[in-house]
Amino acid sequence: MSERKESGGESKLARFRRRVQQEFGRNLEKATPANVRDFMDSYQEDLHPDTVRGRIELNESKTTYEEILKDFFARILERPTDEALILLWLMAFEMSFYTIEQHVSDRFQTLFGDLGDENN
Repeated sequence: MSERKESGGESKLARFRRRVQQEFGRNLEKATPANVRDFMDSYQEDLHPDTVRGRIELNESKTTYEEILKDFFARILERPTDEALILLWLMAFEMSFYTIEQHVSDRFQTLFGDLGDENN
């Protein structure tokens, strides 16, 4: 897969790879559900620095999660290769760590029950 060079000689993919490795280590050994969430928030802020902080109105024609996913994947096919790869990697990374977080939460629930429930 070729990486398009941008001004400064480094591709988007190379910059992204460097940022991920700085954050989580070369083999992602420092990644946890909590710091993955923080990274995702930070990366989104960097992608969209002018995001409105107040009330926003969504003008979205898609009404189901399935429609939104179909639209996302269809639009990814139209993106340059490096951008598509980054967006797909981010989605997979976030979903994977969300799944880990849910699994751990379920295990703690099994072990400790609802700590707020006085009947336990």
